[in-house]
Amino acid sequence: MTPTYDEIVKAPKALLHDHLDGGLRPATIVELAAEIGHELPATDPRELGEWFVSAADSGSLERYLETFSHTVAVMQTAPALRRVARECALDLAADGVVYAEVRYAPEQHLTGGLTLPEVVEAVLAGFAEGSEQAAAAGTPIRIGTLLTAMRHAARSMEIAELSTAYRDAGVVGFDIAGAEAGYPPTRHLDAFEYLQRENFHFTIHAGEAFGLPSIWQALQWCGADRLGHGVRIVDDIEPGTGALGRLAGYVRDKRVPLELCPSSNVQTGAAASIAEHPIGLLRDLRFRVTVNTDNRLMSGTSMSREMALLVEAFGWGWVELQWFTINAMKSAFIPFDERLTIINEVIKPAYAKLL
Repeated sequence: MTPTYDEIVKAPKALLHDHLDGGLRPATIVELAAEIGHELPATDPRELGEWFVSAADSGSLERYLETFSHTVAVMQTAPALRRVARECALDLAADGVVYAEVRYAPEQHLTGGLTLPEVVEAVLAGFAEGSEQAAAAGTPIRIGTLLTAMRHAARSMEIAELSTAYRDAGVVGFDIAGAEAGYPPTRHLDAFEYLQRENFHFTIHAGEAFGLPSIWQALQWCGADRLGHGVRIVDDIEPGTGALGRLAGYVRDKRVPLELCPSSNVQTGAAASIAEHPIGLLRDLRFRVTVNTDNRLMSGTSMSREMALLVEAFGWGWVELQWFTINAMKSAFIPFDERLTIINEVIKPAYAKLL
């Protein structure tokens, strides 16, 4: 039986690549913008939601990133951050996500006078509230936070230290994000070396808009645990034969998780369409593939929608959806025993009823 969208919503899902400032509810943006006098392209929530998707649907990563000026603008106070995080947890849980890692850049939320620790604490409080409410509603979710440093800025060491300071409070990893071209991950080498010394997990946005050199640096120079997107690894796979180059072979052999975001990749021009997305080839070649949302607002998407699009494009069923879900859970930045518990007690029993 082909999984339907409604069935996929009810199935447990794990999400590793989701941006907090890319997943706000349009109605929330309208309300928060009104409070601070920020001008929006539209004040009707439905129209605003459509604007975000169309503005992001340009085929350019740089243009895509411009849409964040509006979401970040309304996330400059502790109450706003807390609300956005709470609603994020509730929205993901309502979509059947049982484990999520949500990332954001604390350095982008300081214009209202907050300190970096105050930003982190507001977001953690919001996630705690949302998770508590979701559990009460019968849709429990576990959320880990990734702190992101902007790759064009120079605060990565500061954010890396902030990440480890809150490692026992819900921050599970570190990331760098922003435009890849001209801002290689090696610019932040000191931060990555610090994190490795601290036995802390990190992923790196690499191989999204830029190609193999970005992936190679992220892995071989910086020591990334996962690749944020990593879709351009396909450039090291020979068309037709599927023969792997040395970097692609290394990525597969080492089981480096790929945080693939199909709809987002189509929007930014990394893939021509869902049906032509390299996720099909990478799955067939048994790379450690995971399915993710990236920015739910800008892509007008959810985990269930991403999976439904893949089912439609590739003819996949519950076997594949379970494989993606377990891949993600295996690759999460929480302790092994906690990952295993979610796999064995939540994911596998649910999919056993669906298979």
